[in-house]
Amino acid sequence: MNIARLRQFVTRMTRLVEQGGSEAQLLEQGQPLLADLITHDDWLPEEFARPHAERYQQYLLYCDPYERFSLASFIWGPGQATPVHDHTVWGMVGVMRGAELCEEYAVDAAGKPGKTGEHRIAAGGIDLVSPTIGDIHTVSNPLTDQVSVSIHCYGANIGAVKRHIYAPGGEVEDFISGYASATMPNLWDRSKETAPG
Repeated sequence: MNIARLRQFVTRMTRLVEQGGSEAQLLEQGQPLLADLITHDDWLPEEFARPHAERYQQYLLYCDPYERFSLASFIWGPGQATPVHDHTVWGMVGVMRGAELCEEYAVDAAGKPGKTGEHRIAAGGIDLVSPTIGDIHTVSNPLTDQVSVSIHCYGANIGAVKRHIYAPGGEVEDFISGYASATMPNLWDRSKETAPG
């Protein structure tokens, strides 16, 4: 396992966030970093890629100490899906294995969510979300015979952000997603890299 790839992403993303540019600049410059991470499938520890029989899993891989960004692996069993939800912060979603189906929504004047479009993201593809470019969607694994894995980078500690689920009738429910894991990968044990010989 090449955990150095994850460490490199975290280091580069930290530098990018510290530059303090606009959201548009951050998303533009962050996409190549995420693309480089998801096009290599040799770094994600197995315990952060385990599916659940009943629902998708959201594993925390890293959270910036100031909660300016977080990185999580989302593991989707065949056909598993989210409810219609928002994020309230910017996000980049990169598919590493399998595929995702994203269905976009907008809320009408009566407060009811209506579908505005959909697109499929194949392995290697990246999708963007934010309140400024489109933030309400549902995501599913469209594959019936395999697990899909996506890597998500958000502009906050996404597992602690108060967000919203949109019911078909217009009811809005607050939720905080949390994480499926109590630990994160150890990015900083460089003992094997620096060992003599």
